[in-house]
Amino acid sequence: MSETIPVLGTKGPGQPARVTVVSTSVTRVTRMSHDAVLLSGVHVSPAHGGSDLAFVVGHGFTNHVGKPFVARVLRRFARHGGVVALDFRGHGRSQGLSTVGHDEVHDLAAGVSLARELGYRRVVTVGFSMGASIALRHAALHAEHPDAVAAVSSPSRWWVRETPAMRRVHWLLEQPHGRLAARALGVRLGPPWRTTPESPLEVVHRITPTPLLIVHGEDDHYFDPAHARALHRAAGGDAVLWVEPRIRHAESAMTPALVDRIATWLDHESS
Repeated sequence: MSETIPVLGTKGPGQPARVTVVSTSVTRVTRMSHDAVLLSGVHVSPAHGGSDLAFVVGHGFTNHVGKPFVARVLRRFARHGGVVALDFRGHGRSQGLSTVGHDEVHDLAAGVSLARELGYRRVVTVGFSMGASIALRHAALHAEHPDAVAAVSSPSRWWVRETPAMRRVHWLLEQPHGRLAARALGVRLGPPWRTTPESPLEVVHRITPTPLLIVHGEDDHYFDPAHARALHRAAGGDAVLWVEPRIRHAESAMTPALVDRIATWLDHESS
């Protein structure tokens, strides 16, 4: 049975925020990142209660935790454990400006730290698209490692322009009118990178011995599955690769069954 549960915070002055959920509770949370950006998101309690496992979920570019297809993924993960999901900087209700994956490692780290403070003994990360590149870089570079990580629809490198979808993304990032359009899509962009961060391909081998799952849709229209295969090779044989037939890109392509499989894998590998 579906019920509407209020969450902390507001949609606007004097307007309570609400979210429809199934047999669980959603609490709005805020968290300061390591570099002092105030982040906003949700904690979804485990649907069945009593779980010691938390999924810290990182969304894709232009998304946020309030988008219906993102919220559906979060609720599905909550069937397997608790969920902490913060809007990346420059997205949704979070403050700051998007660096399109560079500094967002701090944001994911803030989510991991919050999950541990909430009392979850096992904390795993799941990233989608931009969030997947962030999850990979976080697991490789950050001192506070997750207990397992899944990267869904990740690029392996930067400056990808091989698909029409990614050429549109680069127009948003590089052209003055594109940057205005990005704001209309709900993304507040920071200045271009002064220094190029390490790409996922350059650091993925450093994730070992943390269990790593790489998931990619065979029909991904942003990044060809070759990105996933390159990441798998660069991991040095210590990652698991799933190339999924008839699946496109990131959160909007997720089926309940695929979310369940990812959650089950992370649960097993983090035990």
